[in-house]
Amino acid sequence: MSYVGPDFEPPRPPRHPLRGPLIVAVGALVPGALVGWLVWQAVGDSDEGRDGSAAAQTSASAPSSVLPAPSDDGKEQTGGTAGQSGGGEDPGSSAPAGSGSLQGKVVVIDPGHNPGNFRHPSDINRKVNIGTNWKECDTTGTSTNAGYTEAEFTLDVSHRLRTILKKAGATVKFTQDGDRAWGPCVDERAEIGNKAEADAVVSIHADGSAAGNRGFHVILPGSVHSGAADTRPIVASSRDLGERVAGGFLRTTGGPPSNYIGDGTGLDVRTDLGGLNLSTVPKVFIECGNMRDTKDVSRLTSGAWRQKAAQGISEGIVSFLRG
Repeated sequence: MSYVGPDFEPPRPPRHPLRGPLIVAVGALVPGALVGWLVWQAVGDSDEGRDGSAAAQTSASAPSSVLPAPSDDGKEQTGGTAGQSGGGEDPGSSAPAGSGSLQGKVVVIDPGHNPGNFRHPSDINRKVNIGTNWKECDTTGTSTNAGYTEAEFTLDVSHRLRTILKKAGATVKFTQDGDRAWGPCVDERAEIGNKAEADAVVSIHADGSAAGNRGFHVILPGSVHSGAADTRPIVASSRDLGERVAGGFLRTTGGPPSNYIGDGTGLDVRTDLGGLNLSTVPKVFIECGNMRDTKDVSRLTSGAWRQKAAQGISEGIVSFLRG
């Protein structure tokens, strides 16, 4: 409908002999039309108000935000850029923890190796004291025959695990998150968990054994008392943690336990790993599978399976922390 402004005066039509009677008729009709228009407007306004109210109620009842879901690569989807920690701090630790049952608990996740280790052979090959003897700072880790590296795998599973544990309320710290050129060395990895006074530490790995050897196993610290190493206070608690992690991993992923280490138990006790020997808090390693076995590789390279792996490990940690 076009608009006629207040200053617009349309041309007057010529007088008509019926003008007088028409004016009278129109004059009689105008009040009725006006009343009808007012009633229609009132009804229209009322309906519009109801529609607007309903829309407002719908908007108010809708969630204002949706929690980010982990992407297929295991990383949390956030609006910011992860900080460069370098000292083992979880770059996502500034995000609020969930309201679950693990509030007040500290978990350190130790993603095995580092994607950049192979560029720094002199650094990772230098020897460090692990209590019982001296060993290399770190290694490059293994890989599948197609080139999917253990360091990539461990970070992916660790990211997924972090997301789960944070939602359960835990404070989660990493020993490294691909945020440093190489390392840390095995003694520093242990120290990060010790300084955090972690309630549990889990080191994530995948094995590089011969084809045909398959399955997962959890490595537990044996009793060591030598130099800077004294695992005696944590042997029992670490075994409890390891058994629960193995149980959760088996239930969630369907196994199988290793057919070449641990006599089918999925557990292995060792005294030659600096990351365990130097730990003063409960700590275990998990080798999630063999990267050189085709059956295991089909699992290790699957994002869906890695999510199950993270879920199984988290169930073991949660069970341990709840007692």
